[in-house]
Amino acid sequence: MSAPPENPLTPAQVFATWWPLAASWLLMGTEMSLVSAVIARLDDASFHLAAFGGLVFPFALLIEAPIIMMLAASTALCVDRASFRTLLRFSTVLGAALTVVHALLAFTPLYDLVLVPLIGPPDGAVEPGRLGMQWMTPWTWAIADRRFHQGVLIRFGRSRSVVVGTVVRLACMGSLLGGGLMLGSLPGVVVACGALSTGVLAEMVTARIFARPVVSGPLLEAEPGAPLTLRRLLQFYIPLAITPILNLALLPIGSASIARMPMPLENLAVWSPVNGLVFLIRSVGIAFNEVVVSLSGRPGAPRVLRRFALVLALLATLVVLGVAFSPLSARWFAQLSGLSPEFVPIATMALPFAVLLPAFTVFVSLYNGFLLHAHQTRAIPESVGIGLLVSSLLLVWGVWAGTVPGAQMTLLAFSVGALAQVLWLRLRQPREMD
Repeated sequence: MSAPPENPLTPAQVFATWWPLAASWLLMGTEMSLVSAVIARLDDASFHLAAFGGLVFPFALLIEAPIIMMLAASTALCVDRASFRTLLRFSTVLGAALTVVHALLAFTPLYDLVLVPLIGPPDGAVEPGRLGMQWMTPWTWAIADRRFHQGVLIRFGRSRSVVVGTVVRLACMGSLLGGGLMLGSLPGVVVACGALSTGVLAEMVTARIFARPVVSGPLLEAEPGAPLTLRRLLQFYIPLAITPILNLALLPIGSASIARMPMPLENLAVWSPVNGLVFLIRSVGIAFNEVVVSLSGRPGAPRVLRRFALVLALLATLVVLGVAFSPLSARWFAQLSGLSPEFVPIATMALPFAVLLPAFTVFVSLYNGFLLHAHQTRAIPESVGIGLLVSSLLLVWGVWAGTVPGAQMTLLAFSVGALAQVLWLRLRQPREMD
């Protein structure tokens, strides 16, 4: 990032930009595993795991979906002080509106009228799910604000500050998880969701602190770019907002499908630990998106970024293979995740169905990054819609057939859907990136 823009891009520069973001995403990826491990060691673990992994977390992510791409938007659009202010106002309003939606679903009868019928959780998971949604209320607004400021940091070459913020987040979250585990009297879902909400609030404050020198320095001194009008912002951002909404809709759809397949309680209980481990490995590919956005304008960038993506995809696949087809899988779910002995085989048999998912994630980030750099965002929600359709059809078949356990069928459906998404994105790539 420190080299002049006219210099050809090198793999070393790609790695230097990628690794701080990958470290941040890896640290965030440990959240699900840590949370699941704590819930599994508290009372009524199976119901609280089913509530958290099958209802609370999927819907919390779905509600925040429209602001997830604020990181990419801030990285691409915050070129001067005026654009910073415009996007900050937009981020604040959107985050507040989505927080109101979350609160209505968590604290009103809408929970029983909307969320419970959609998922169909076991009876013992309904009230823990309500508690979890209530404790996750600050989540959406905090995520919106910190992703906006992290995008500014990445835009101006301060990606290492993002890692520091993630460490602060995990430290706060880990302290509360540890305290809740030691106390032992609080419901597992309350410990988990309270810790997650506190952690993201701490990271939000940290991102704001690190962004201050950028806002008062490089951003203030930057040459004014094209005016960022509301119309131009919406034209750029609406396709991006649709993308994670469609993408994250898979999580509640997956949970609802698992609840209607064989052994619903057992598969919902293992879904959070299994999905947490898969996300942990996928996180290195997710981090690649902002790298591609920020570096695609350099000479020779498409070729270098493609080669880096290929290596990264191969390494991620080898990691999943190494865990899924070795004793590491059982040890992870039994000793680290703390699953009961009867649940461990269900989790280990599900993991192999996600072997290619991290590799597909890398290529989705690569192709999305090229499109974002070219400001051609329409193909991104198209690809997610295709992936969602393919995954949903497979899940419908899984529910109808009723022969494959839910966690296995859901990971298979997610993987095939991700492949369809990659293929569509490849077809829609800008010519200048070929």
